[in-house]
Amino acid sequence: MTASPVVPTPETPGRRPATAREYSTGLLVPVHAGMTTPWALAERARRNPRGTLFARKSSLGKSWRDMSAAAFRAQVREVAAGLVARGLTPGDTIAIMAHTCFEWTLVDFAAWEAGLVVVPVYETSSAEQAEWILTDARVRLAVVENEAMETMLHGLADAAEPGTSLHELDILTLSKNAVTDLMAQGKGVDHAELDARTARLTSEDLATIVYTSGTTGRPKGAELTHDNLVGIGYNTCAHVPEVLGGTDVRLLLFLPLAHVLGRFIEVTVVCSDHGVMGHSPDVKNLVTDLATLRPTFVVAVPRVFEKIYNAADARAQGAKQKIFRMAAKTAIAYSRALDTHEGPSRALRAQHATFDRLVYRTLRGLMGGRVRHVVSGGGPLGERLGHFYRGAGVTVLEGYGLTETTAPCTVNPPDDILIGSVGLPLPGTRIRLDEDGEILIQGIGLLRGYHRNEEATAEAFTDDGWFRSGDIGSFAPGGHLRITGRKKELIVTAGGKNVAPALLEDRLRAHPLVSQVLVVGDNRPCIGALVTLDAEMLPLWLSSHGLEPLDPVDASTDPRVLAALERAVARANEAVSRAESIRTFTVLPTDFTVENGLLTPSLKVRRAEAVARFDKEIDELYTRVPSGPGGHD
Repeated sequence: MTASPVVPTPETPGRRPATAREYSTGLLVPVHAGMTTPWALAERARRNPRGTLFARKSSLGKSWRDMSAAAFRAQVREVAAGLVARGLTPGDTIAIMAHTCFEWTLVDFAAWEAGLVVVPVYETSSAEQAEWILTDARVRLAVVENEAMETMLHGLADAAEPGTSLHELDILTLSKNAVTDLMAQGKGVDHAELDARTARLTSEDLATIVYTSGTTGRPKGAELTHDNLVGIGYNTCAHVPEVLGGTDVRLLLFLPLAHVLGRFIEVTVVCSDHGVMGHSPDVKNLVTDLATLRPTFVVAVPRVFEKIYNAADARAQGAKQKIFRMAAKTAIAYSRALDTHEGPSRALRAQHATFDRLVYRTLRGLMGGRVRHVVSGGGPLGERLGHFYRGAGVTVLEGYGLTETTAPCTVNPPDDILIGSVGLPLPGTRIRLDEDGEILIQGIGLLRGYHRNEEATAEAFTDDGWFRSGDIGSFAPGGHLRITGRKKELIVTAGGKNVAPALLEDRLRAHPLVSQVLVVGDNRPCIGALVTLDAEMLPLWLSSHGLEPLDPVDASTDPRVLAALERAVARANEAVSRAESIRTFTVLPTDFTVENGLLTPSLKVRRAEAVARFDKEIDELYTRVPSGPGGHD
């Protein structure tokens, strides 16, 4: 089955409520059959050939070299010629397995220039995960980052059945000059062949197969077309000109390009008139990279913004910590006041100005000093952090989307923000709430189906062509969407109370000590939680509280740590009724990680795996008698 999304027409722009349970936004940029990624790059090079498109980090990592749109396109075509020289034909699939880097983007666009389909593989993928993706997508060539990845894929190829695509897999390694080798091999290829291939491409052709993170079962390959990527890229640029318009738009990308949000950003920057993008492959260098590239906007998952806040709080000790916390309260109060008719009072404005000099400027400086907007996606940020960052002078534009929607399908535009919501439908998108509150989606970003999986495709769509997101939501007046939980993750207690765990988990994760939270309670007498400690933040928190160093294992049973977490649980419970509150919790001695199989590569908890692995700990939770709403015995 192939989805047939119904899209608002270009003649009816603007947000339109169809009913109280459905909102849509008309297209701002009409889509057409020629909208492909090679076309988008050629258009950018035509509109602004000498303007910088990419900033490349120097070998010493202390400065950035500009690359114009024309120069990038020329390099893309040289690499594309090399892919043609290796015998790849239009429609063939190639995989890219590497950290976020310039070469990832270069090979991505080169593959499209050669008429190929790109399959991202997370650099953290296990051999089993990589084998499934490479086999299911019938990948012919894999471009990997380093020798370790190359060795893993060679091992898979050697073990595969003779005659299969995996057994015959061609492997190139970036650390072994894969890019320059491809350029050299393409010298004898007539670029008229590239012109012919791009001319045959249409917007409906397959551009990429992006495999879902797979919180349950095997990952499914979402088939995304050129129209999905380019149509939503152009419309996003038109939708948020405050972010992507102007002549000084700069972005530092540190999200994995294997994640659909990273790919959406990559293509959208190309669709913009003047946008410049740099790549940061190692988050250990993130502060330095932000300081040297000085981006105007940043895109990240909520956990990054939580860590920035928590690190600032933990590093400010004694009197400085009191000042930071007063500044945080002031920022939140100031932001909330902006949403009222009266606005901030004179006293609040004065207090805010004082803390801007003492605290907020420093925080903005950590992001490079020029960041005006940050885009948060991949999970709920929460009202507290949203108000804090806006009050500190950095507006957070929270959005919502899925792999299947080519990343965002809603976003809070700068001129119509409702903090605590994930915003309004993007142009060309319709959002509807089903009878049970499930979010249903139609629009230009919607996948055409799951790769080689008609059954899963059929299950994902309603009879009238709406995609079932699996998320539960509600609309605020005016059409702002709120996410209240996952349909399959709703907990039903023994007393019959339905509880969405996301709100409690998000609020509890806001504490500096907390890394991950798993709220449990299915068929149990009350709600409980498994908590893991943030190993990076633990030493800072202990030091700021005048406590001796502890490793995470010892800290998980330390009475002082548990008392702090008990207070954090009590604060989290303030957002829910007593029947929904966490009544018992325990601290696990180890964290949830991608490596131990408890987080997806996009850092979502694999709930079923965690519940199964810690079944004894969950049973133990309910042998205790809670000592209050957030009690811990």
